[in-house]
Amino acid sequence: MQYFLRSLFLVLFLVHICECRQESRWTGQAGLHKRGARLSRSGDATKTRKIRTEQLLRIDDHDFTMRPAFAGPAVPVGVDVQVESLDSISEVDMDFTMTLYLRHYWKDERLAFPSTNNQSLTFDSRLLKKIWVPDMFFVHSKRSFIHDTTTDNVMLRVFPDGNVLYSLRVTVTAMCNMDLSHFPLDTQTCSLEIESYAYTDEDLMLYWKKGNDSLRTDDKISLSQFLIQKFHTTTKLAFYSSTGWYNRLYISFTLRRHIFFFLLQTYFPATLMVMLSWVSFWIDRRAVPARVPLGITTVLTMSTIITGVNASMPKVSYIKAVDIYLWVSFVFVFLSVIEYAAVNYLTTMQERRERTLRDGLPCTCGLAHPDQVMASRYGSMDMSAARSYSTAEDGDTRERILVQLALGGDGRTASLAKSALWIDTHSIDKYSRMVFPGAYALFNMIYWSVYS
Repeated sequence: MQYFLRSLFLVLFLVHICECRQESRWTGQAGLHKRGARLSRSGDATKTRKIRTEQLLRIDDHDFTMRPAFAGPAVPVGVDVQVESLDSISEVDMDFTMTLYLRHYWKDERLAFPSTNNQSLTFDSRLLKKIWVPDMFFVHSKRSFIHDTTTDNVMLRVFPDGNVLYSLRVTVTAMCNMDLSHFPLDTQTCSLEIESYAYTDEDLMLYWKKGNDSLRTDDKISLSQFLIQKFHTTTKLAFYSSTGWYNRLYISFTLRRHIFFFLLQTYFPATLMVMLSWVSFWIDRRAVPARVPLGITTVLTMSTIITGVNASMPKVSYIKAVDIYLWVSFVFVFLSVIEYAAVNYLTTMQERRERTLRDGLPCTCGLAHPDQVMASRYGSMDMSAARSYSTAEDGDTRERILVQLALGGDGRTASLAKSALWIDTHSIDKYSRMVFPGAYALFNMIYWSVYS
């Protein structure tokens, strides 16, 4: 009997333990449900806070697909720009790349809200899709984008009276029509043009917020090949035959190219090649292996310089300033080669004529003084004149003079001798030593006075 009671008591105890565990499980599940309910209510509170913001700006009460004061006067939109950097200028593509902060100012009374401390509300890009903003675009732009690191670089600030500030950081690559006729001694003016895409001047009036002070630049802006002379702003009207008149804002900047790089890479090498070609004028005319390679080398070097310059330039249909300098230098180098070709040809012809005349001379072998031959044959001749001819500079010239005296009675032979004496190949080199440098110096004076 006692054993039975003990067994019954043990069973009842185990049943009680199981019931306690089941109750605790139900209690835990109820706690989870309560916690989920709290989280759900907290989510609803967030939605409620968002709705309050939209109600404060009355976004749901108006149709923001239409501009402010629809069917009324044009909406004035002020603009100011801060240029952060000029990234590149390309002569080949005829464009430039600029990074800037573009800010718009306008008033939309639909966004006015009550405020006791007159503080503005600042939003990011998520609100832009729900309100009206000016539809600005860059005229003649090739590529542009709004920076999005780490988030979209866009800011929207709304004031209690409905004034709106819309700012964004953008990089744009726009077209710049360059005149390269004075390259590399040129000055270029490029413009970035801002305009509304859809709204004409009857709906939207663009203007610079602070006049000339609306454009600000960073003092650290610099370019490797250009000197930035000035920035300025202008406003004009643009007409499209199918849509009408639009306000257009211009950001213009003037650039002057640095010349020192081109002096080192183009002008100095070309000048040195021309001067090197003049060395052949001091080399003996009979030294063909010395003068010919020198002339060919300078011509090929000038061709390489011209090809290298044109490879980095756009294929324009007009002549640039650097083309004039390089091609005139090339002509001087080419003329130095032609000069030696003429000297060599005339020297060969002269030697042939002298050889022909020498074959017709009487033998003067064994005579210590060839003047005796002249005196014995032409006794009536003034010997003082003959002695003056005998003091020639070298043996070849003296021999030609004697040939002329010896064959003076023969008209045909005398004519050949006279033509041989009239062309002096030494004089061609002598004159070239003065004419070539003088003409090239004169060209440089005219060139730099015109293009500088």
